[in-house]
Amino acid sequence: MTVSRVINSEQVVRPETRAKVEAAIAALNYAPSAAARTLAGGDETRVGLLYSNPSSSYLSEFLVGSLDQASRSGVDLVVEKWDEETTIASVVAHLERGRIDGVVLPPPLCDHEELVQALGRAGIPAIAVATGRPPSDLAAVSIDDRQAAYEMTCHLIALGHARIGFVKGNPNQSASARRFEGYVQALEEAGLPIEDELIAQGYFTYRSGLDAAEHILSLAEPPTAIFASNDDMAAATVAIAHRSGLDVPGDLTVCGFDDTSLATTIWPELTTIRQPISAMARAAVEVLVKQLKTRRSQQVEKATHLVCDHALIRRQSDAAPRSRPRQRLAP
Repeated sequence: MTVSRVINSEQVVRPETRAKVEAAIAALNYAPSAAARTLAGGDETRVGLLYSNPSSSYLSEFLVGSLDQASRSGVDLVVEKWDEETTIASVVAHLERGRIDGVVLPPPLCDHEELVQALGRAGIPAIAVATGRPPSDLAAVSIDDRQAAYEMTCHLIALGHARIGFVKGNPNQSASARRFEGYVQALEEAGLPIEDELIAQGYFTYRSGLDAAEHILSLAEPPTAIFASNDDMAAATVAIAHRSGLDVPGDLTVCGFDDTSLATTIWPELTTIRQPISAMARAAVEVLVKQLKTRRSQQVEKATHLVCDHALIRRQSDAAPRSRPRQRLAP
C-alpha cells in the first residue's frame, strides 16, 4: 500500500519513507503493472489485440468479431501489430504503458510460448485463439483442427480420389500439425499410402501456396485432388491449375480451410472447412473480460478452453476424379 501511495503521488507518506521507496524503485528498475492498476482503480477496461498474421482475409474476420464483442462488453479494443524485429520485452512494455488489461492472441502469436510467459510475468492475462494444443493454464478458443482435416480428407476419398496432395501450414503454428495429422489419419484408415511427394510445405500465404502447387502439379503422376491448409494457399493452387490448363474441379479438385471471404471471391468458389473466425474472436474477448472481472473480485481464476464447431462447406471446387489422363504442369 505504501509503494502504491508513493507511485500515485499521494501526500500521506512521510518524506523519509517516500525516499526509501523511490530508492528501491530505482534500484530494482521497477515498473507498476498497468493491468493491476486499472483493475484496482475500477477504470475502463482495455483489451489488446496483438497480431502478426500474413492473411488479410483471416485478420479482417477476426477484427470484426473482436470489435463486435468489445462493444457489447463495454471495453476498449486496442489493436497492435507486432513486428518480428521488435523484442518481446519491448512489446510487453508497450502494452503496459498503454494500460492494457488483457491480450487476445490470434495465430501465430497464440503459440508463442515466450510471449505468453512474458505477459504472465507482467501480470497481463492472455487468451489464445486457434491454437492446436492450448496449455492447460492458458485460456483458449479453438476448433478441433485434426477432426476437421480428417473429415475433409474422408470427403475427398469418398468422391473417389486416391492420390490427394496436401499443402501444410506454417510449422510455427500448432494447428498446422493437427491438420496434417487429420489428413494422415484419413489416408491410413482408407488403406491409402502416405506419399511424401504429394506433401508440400506452405506458410499460410498465397505466395507459399503458389510454390507448393507448382511442386505438386509438376510430378510425373500429379494428384487428382489437393487439400490446402488454408484458403489463401487453396486459392493459389486454383491459380496454378488454371495457368497450366487444368479445369477445376474437372481435372483437379481443390479444397481449403477457414472459409474466409477469399473462398467465395475466386472462381470456382472453394469447398473448404468453415472455422468460425469471427465467432471465435467474439468468444475470446468475452472470456477474457470475464477473466478480468474475476481478478477484480479476487476470485480464483480458471483457464477456460472453448472448442467451437466447424463445418465442411461444399461449393464448386470439388468433384469426382475424371478417368481420362490429365495434363501435367510443365516444370
